[in-house]
Amino acid sequence: MKKALVLLFTIALVAIFTACNSSSNTGSSSTEEPNKETKSETQEKDTLTIAWLPNESGSDVKGAREEIGAAIEKATGKKVEHQTTTDYLIAIETIANGNADLAFLGAQGYIEANNKNNNVQPLVVPSGASGTLDDAVYYSWLAVKKDNEDQYMDGSNYSIDNIAGKRFSFVSNSSTSGFKVPSNGIVSHFSEMDEYKDLTAEDLLEGGSNLFFSEVLYGGSHQGSAVNLLTDKVDVAAFCNACVNNYVELVSGEENRPGAVYKVSDDAAEPFNTLIGEEFVLISVTPVLNAPFVVNQDNVSADVIDQIITAFTSDEVTNNTKIFVPKDSDGKGLFSKGADERFVEVEDAWFNPIRELSK
Repeated sequence: MKKALVLLFTIALVAIFTACNSSSNTGSSSTEEPNKETKSETQEKDTLTIAWLPNESGSDVKGAREEIGAAIEKATGKKVEHQTTTDYLIAIETIANGNADLAFLGAQGYIEANNKNNNVQPLVVPSGASGTLDDAVYYSWLAVKKDNEDQYMDGSNYSIDNIAGKRFSFVSNSSTSGFKVPSNGIVSHFSEMDEYKDLTAEDLLEGGSNLFFSEVLYGGSHQGSAVNLLTDKVDVAAFCNACVNNYVELVSGEENRPGAVYKVSDDAAEPFNTLIGEEFVLISVTPVLNAPFVVNQDNVSADVIDQIITAFTSDEVTNNTKIFVPKDSDGKGLFSKGADERFVEVEDAWFNPIRELSK
């Protein structure tokens, strides 16, 4: 029964994604219409600043950041500066208050920035293998260290029943796949049990002897949450596939499926360079809406926004192997390309399934 509930949760989430995709042309769900013309009658800035979350702020993906900046510079004639960060909230606040003009945020981070300033709106997301929004998802993982996975088995299948009382690592409470999705999945699963029928996501924020988790840590980034697991600071950790792909490789099992075993690659950069060969096992996997590039329309005119979208969705960017790294390549980047992946334009309503998780 419990396994069926987990499966139903995942299927329902994917179904919601599909439904919202079919209605994504309906526009913003906010009551106040965003103002794309805020800067139309004022002098445009000569420089555009892009804010990056901690996950994408590392030196290993500097080349990809610079290629994206170069594409925007070519399209707009403006200089691009990159603002890397060490904290989710800094990146969210920076785009919301106008200290950055563009940002790459997770879906939850975008929603929080949009709540602060309705003129923060999405531009594009990386597509799925189809080249469309239909499969524009990545995966939220719950993982344990290799050799501990038997504690999370129910017969021949993996179960999250035994995570209660364990030491747990999230990414940040502003992370979509590192908090919002896994916390809702945990609540959905355990609230069916009498002992946890009143469990809420807020109950998972801290640990303690009388709380759901015995201890809760935050990695600050997906990489940091994975390191918390591999250095034995926690028993279970939440992080996403996309943010650790540059550091790990599949050892056995099926990619992005419970039971898959991954290890830290021989050439892994910081913060994994001291953890070469360490292995972990997935015990739960949930699909998540891809992360958007967003714009603050208080700072950027409609004409420039159109130029930026045209650049992102161009064949030149699609075929740039430093941005979309071929899966058989040794290169490191932000996005991988195994089929027809590219950037596709997206509207605010597409992110409503993530908003629903907060209700």
